[in-house]
This record gives sequence, structure tokens and C-alpha cells, in this order.
Amino acid sequence: MRVARTSRSDERGAIHGIGSLGDLLPEADIVVIAVPLNEETTHLVDDSFLSLMRDHSLLVNVSRGKVAVTEALLAHANAGRLRLALDVTDPEPLPDGHPLFALANVLVSPHVGGATTAMAPRVVRLLHQQFSRMLRGDEPLNVVLRS
Repeated sequence: MRVARTSRSDERGAIHGIGSLGDLLPEADIVVIAVPLNEETTHLVDDSFLSLMRDHSLLVNVSRGKVAVTEALLAHANAGRLRLALDVTDPEPLPDGHPLFALANVLVSPHVGGATTAMAPRVVRLLHQQFSRMLRGDEPLNVVLRS
């Protein structure tokens, strides 16, 4: 299921509006949060949000740390109810000894996924591909649409 600010459909099917989260969260085994940080998304993932998720489901946050309330994440993970994969946290980085580090059901990554020696050649290759496609009149790859 895909969720965006507003509901609509495209060639791949339905895109649910963010107002539908209350109905959708209890149905999902994995919830991936990939949103910009703004007034609407700050603390979007709070205790109410997490309480709607299925027991033992997985929350993946690759947005910004302030999208999720750290205390709520800790409470649900510490109870063993949810699994977490956090590429971002609030604060970031988490201080040494933070309780999230000690939980077996929590993976905290350092938010540097793209910062490898392989990144620069891949970026150059992708840009070359994109420019070549557009010069031929083809659609670019990986188009992201904003509503």
C-alpha cells in the first residue's frame, strides 16, 4: 500500500491519503516512513501511530529523526511489540549508551548509507544515463512526482 498527502490513483493502482493511516496501519507487516520533515510530519510517528501497528510488525524510518517520537519508539520496542530499523533518530546521533542500542529488535544505522567510495561513480553514471535519455527524448529514470 502506498500513502501520500492526498489520495489518488495512478497506473500502478491506489495511493491512499495520509488520513487513511488509521485504517491501513493495522493491516501492514512493514511500514516504511519516507517523508519530508515539515509541520505535518513532525512527530507523525507517535504513540498513537505505533499503537495502531500490528504486534511484531516492522517500522523503518528513513526520513528525518523528528518524524518519530523517540520515547514512543523506545516504549514499543522495549515492550517487544514492534521491530524498528532506524536510519535516523532524534537526537541524531543517539548518545552513547542510549537504550535503543541495547534492544535486539532495533537496528540503528548511522544515516550514511550513500556515503561510500562507490557513490561518486554511481552518481556520475546515473547522471550520464539521465542526460542521454533526455537528449534522445526519453523519460528520465526514477521520476519522483510531487503533489
